[in-house]
Amino acid sequence: MTEPLTLEERQQIIKLIQREVVTAIGCTEPIAVALCVAKATELLDMLPEHIDVLLSANILKNAMGVGIPGTGMIGLPIAVALGALIGKSEYQLEVLRDCTPDAVENGKQYIDEKRINIELKDEIADKLYIEVNCCAKNKKSIAIIAGGHTRFVYLEKDGVVELDRRKSNYEEGGGEELDLNFRKVYDFAMTAPLDEIRFILDAARLNKQAAEFSFKGNYGHGLGRMLQGPIEESLMGNSIFTKILAYTSGACDARMGGAMIPVMSNSGSGNQGISCTNPVLIYAEETGKSEEELIRALMLSHLAVIYIKQSLGRLSALCGCVVASTGSSCGITYLMGGTYEQITFAVKNMIANLTGMICDGAKPSCALKVTTGVSTAVLSAVMAMENRCVTSLEGIIEGDVDNSIHNLTEIGAQGMNETDRLVLQIMTSKH
Repeated sequence: MTEPLTLEERQQIIKLIQREVVTAIGCTEPIAVALCVAKATELLDMLPEHIDVLLSANILKNAMGVGIPGTGMIGLPIAVALGALIGKSEYQLEVLRDCTPDAVENGKQYIDEKRINIELKDEIADKLYIEVNCCAKNKKSIAIIAGGHTRFVYLEKDGVVELDRRKSNYEEGGGEELDLNFRKVYDFAMTAPLDEIRFILDAARLNKQAAEFSFKGNYGHGLGRMLQGPIEESLMGNSIFTKILAYTSGACDARMGGAMIPVMSNSGSGNQGISCTNPVLIYAEETGKSEEELIRALMLSHLAVIYIKQSLGRLSALCGCVVASTGSSCGITYLMGGTYEQITFAVKNMIANLTGMICDGAKPSCALKVTTGVSTAVLSAVMAMENRCVTSLEGIIEGDVDNSIHNLTEIGAQGMNETDRLVLQIMTSKH
């Protein structure tokens, strides 16, 4: 038997979730760059004449090929220009929500005037690192984000340091990292008073709306809309499974395609928020589950992702859909009537299957990987409900679910570093 969660632990977990599950417009890497530019511009107190942007490899990789909301354009230059022209740092990951067609035209002109320089930051250990240097009329400002997409660690104006916490290892929002394990994740989701966790329904509302928005347009590769077409229906049927795939990939289509819509992110990623929300929501709706069951399933899914990401890190060579889909597999297994043990089976089945899927940047084809992830999530849940589980005699799986998770994150955070370097080299050297 495990010890019940204390009131203090429960309150800490709620704060953690509220910090990690937040709204975002656009892919969080270029949006975080725009946020950093907006802050540096505010420090400068005038429009910069020139902006130097220095980035970690993982930020650059995730910002090269993704649509910027409201612009019809791809990549970092327009995000940087708009961060300076109309960005407001108080909006956090919705920093560009005031974007207008006129602002986009001004941004294009700003780019054409060669005011922006974007480079890799040499010898930086942080995988999430953004440094912005602005200057105008002999005035200078510096803003640095590191460790989290909205976590400013350094601010300087005209040589005067206003903030410096570069040596701090604390996550966004401050405070020590909460000591979680999978049993605590499950117990919290199952026992927390509903009124304390009902806010997770906002994720369901926003991320479902994003999918439905995409069905009416032509975003990315249009995978979500395609999965509702006649050819696909004749092959796969009009089932709960195909609807899960369509609503998850559809929301990703819209987000990667640059739609000006908010989604609920998880651990700094909108695609992760979508992938651990929509499969659970659609399954619950299609099978007539109660509001309480939906809330607890969503909470289990989101908190499982947060727990895994604590040791994996926000950015890595491992595709985020592996972690996010593991969360949704937990939520779906619970909704199927699964026990704690069967939910751990689902986690192990996911790790045995998807570990090794690379992240080659944020882009429209992320919808394909998201669809692969959530289809595996359903398969893993079905296996778990049949008491089928990959055993500790096989590969990287161990008898203990937390050890299996640790093996996954060690591979993603450490073992795939050379993969990360090679992926970036390939991406930046293409003609």
